[in-house]
Amino acid sequence: MHTPTRPTALPEMGLIWRADVIIDHKKFQTGAKKGRADRHPPIDGNPMEARLTLEDGRSFACRSFTGPGEASGEVVFNTSMTGYQEVLTDPSYSGQMVTMTYPLVGNYGVNPDDAESAKIQVAAFLVKEYQPFPSNFRSTQSLGDYLSSQGVLGVEGLDTRALTRHIRNGGAMRAIISTRDLDAESLKRRANAVPSMVGMDLARSVSTPTAYRWTAGKPEMITDGVKLDAGLWRLRGQRPSVVAIDFGLKYNIARCLDKAGFEVVVVPATTDASRIMALAPDGLFLSNGPGDPEPVTYGVETVRELLGRLPIFGICLGNQILGLALGGHTYKLKFGHRGANQPVKNLSTGKVEITSQNHGFAVDMKSLDAGMVEVTHLNLNDNTVEGIRHRRLPAFAVQYHPEASPGPHDAAYLFGQFKAMMKAA
Repeated sequence: MHTPTRPTALPEMGLIWRADVIIDHKKFQTGAKKGRADRHPPIDGNPMEARLTLEDGRSFACRSFTGPGEASGEVVFNTSMTGYQEVLTDPSYSGQMVTMTYPLVGNYGVNPDDAESAKIQVAAFLVKEYQPFPSNFRSTQSLGDYLSSQGVLGVEGLDTRALTRHIRNGGAMRAIISTRDLDAESLKRRANAVPSMVGMDLARSVSTPTAYRWTAGKPEMITDGVKLDAGLWRLRGQRPSVVAIDFGLKYNIARCLDKAGFEVVVVPATTDASRIMALAPDGLFLSNGPGDPEPVTYGVETVRELLGRLPIFGICLGNQILGLALGGHTYKLKFGHRGANQPVKNLSTGKVEITSQNHGFAVDMKSLDAGMVEVTHLNLNDNTVEGIRHRRLPAFAVQYHPEASPGPHDAAYLFGQFKAMMKAA
């Protein structure tokens, strides 16, 4: 068989190019992996038609690669070229349908080591071209099978460039995607009934229901038989102890805290200040998370009570909650910051960091008391706040994700800065 010298699509023959061989897609679907076609209709066979319609009426034809389904939520876009599994499992995407601006998605599959939480968090996954045959020694499952196994709708054949331009112009908005209802007017009416992200407390819904230790690279739940008190620390005196409030914690943040030398116990978002102080930690970490920060009043109150009593470090939603606890306000960005290529200037060093971000809200710089709070980082795309610190108390936070290793390690110093702050305190 003749081998093409470069990637070639041959839809009229039912063939696709992969590495240095030609695969008959139709035979593959009905041959050795019989039954797969029922879940993932071949794109050159009998595709499952779907339609995405936004609240303003803009509608996009597409096709499902995970079988029949329907989903709703806020539509946002992510500009990362890789990391789609991390995007899928990031709790900060709860309630959102994510489209990837990079056109080819699925080519390296998925694996259990790259998950950022215990399950897929996005409401739906929207791509230009789905690659059903992963080629990666770490892959244990295709993207389509991964989505299907958790009942999450995945669609391809979508004009992701047009959708992204529309969101950039009109802002992130509510939408519905369906394989059952293909009427644009019907979908528009239903999209306008989807709850708005503004005013929505999603942190409570994605937070861990019970406390856990981060041990040997994974969570170890603290059972009801173990009293949650200062006696739970295993390495007291050997490692600084950190209580992490889980507003939607990514696993890699816990990994980074552990790698930086901390002993970590993660507690539910609603854990109050007295319960945290009963643990007698050396520091407090405020995690990332989804939704509007202002309805997370319980978290803001907890942080406000602990200011000056514990060194505090926050990431993403944690930055916004710290800002609210310091008397500031937050607001919704037009289309948010989502991607692994966001330039941020560190105002104290003058250096520019390439950062990974995922948020739709920001702290209002003008609402902060400049005599009490210093803005430490700025987004160079739109001059929004990317970091703050208290001028007298040991508390600081950043809006971006240093644990995601963009740059690749431009922001890793922040974990060391947290440790130094705890040592000084």
